Amino acid sequence: MALFDDLLAGWGPTVLIGAGVALAAPILLPAVGAVVRPVAKGFIKGCLYLADTVKEVVAEGGEQLSDLVAEARAEYTTGAAMSTATTGQRFGTS
Repeated sequence: MALFDDLLAGWGPTVLIGAGVALAAPILLPAVGAVVRPVAKGFIKGCLYLADTVKEVVAEGGEQLSDLVAEARAEYTTGAAMSTATTGQRFGTS
């Protein structure tokens, strides 16, 4: 019996707090929702802005990389053509 009494000894205040929360919830939740909703919307807007910015930066970087590859390929092709032309001149073939 003492074990059962010890088990229920601290429940009085806990039950009262739980009942108070259950009674106050319909009053408090709309007020909390009015505060939390704009904060959540601001957070979501910030995430969307960040995602758009990252997409733009990645697209710009990809475009610059593509341009760089095209320039290097053009220089490589021009260099290979010049190398072939100078090799041909050196050995007497044109």
